[in-house]
Amino acid sequence: MYIPRQFKNDNQKEIIEFIEQHSFGILFSEHDGEQKATHLPFIIKEIDNNVVLYTHMAKANPQWKSLKGKSALAVFTGPHAYISASWYEEPNSVSTWNYVSAHVYGKIEIITDPHPLKEILKLATDFYERDFSYPWKVEDNLETVESMLNGIVGIKLEVEKLEGKWKLNQHHTTEKKNKVIKQLKNQTSYNSQDIARLMEEQK
Repeated sequence: MYIPRQFKNDNQKEIIEFIEQHSFGILFSEHDGEQKATHLPFIIKEIDNNVVLYTHMAKANPQWKSLKGKSALAVFTGPHAYISASWYEEPNSVSTWNYVSAHVYGKIEIITDPHPLKEILKLATDFYERDFSYPWKVEDNLETVESMLNGIVGIKLEVEKLEGKWKLNQHHTTEKKNKVIKQLKNQTSYNSQDIARLMEEQK
C-alpha cells in the first residue's frame, strides 16, 4: 500500500484494534494466473508474540486451492469521507478523500481437519455474538455445525507485515483541519461523522 510518511500508522496495537472493529475484509491472492478476491470475516489473535488471522471459506470457492503455503493479502477498510476543496476557503486547494485502512500480508495455512475447523467457527461465533442477549453457540449446535464442515475450509494467515494508513489531513494546518472537521459534522453522506471524530483525536 502506498503510504506517505505523514499518514503511516506504525502502532501495531491500534492496527489490531482497527481490524477487530472492521473485521469484514477481503482476501486477495493469485489463482491459476488470475487475481482472486473473496470477502470474508476475519478474527485476529496475538499468539506468542505473533499475529494471526483466522477465517473460513466455502469449499466450492476455487481460491483456497492455490493458497496453501502461499503469500496472500487481507485488506480492511474503515471510515471514509469526501473532503471538498471549498471547505478550506483558500485558493489552489484540491478535493480529496480521507479514510482509514489496514493491509495484512502473510503466509496461508489451509485447515480441513474437523476439530481445528470447529475451533475457528467457535472463535468467530463467540466474537460476533458476544454482545447478544441470547448468543448462538457452536457447542450448543454441534450436530448442525458438523453437518456443514465438509462444505468449508479454514484459513490461517500468519502475519508477516501489518500496514496502517490513517489519511486524516495531517499535512494541513490546524486552521484548515478545523474547517474540514466543522464541515464534516454537517454532512450525512459516507462516514463523515466518524472521520470528523478521528480527525479531532489526531489533533
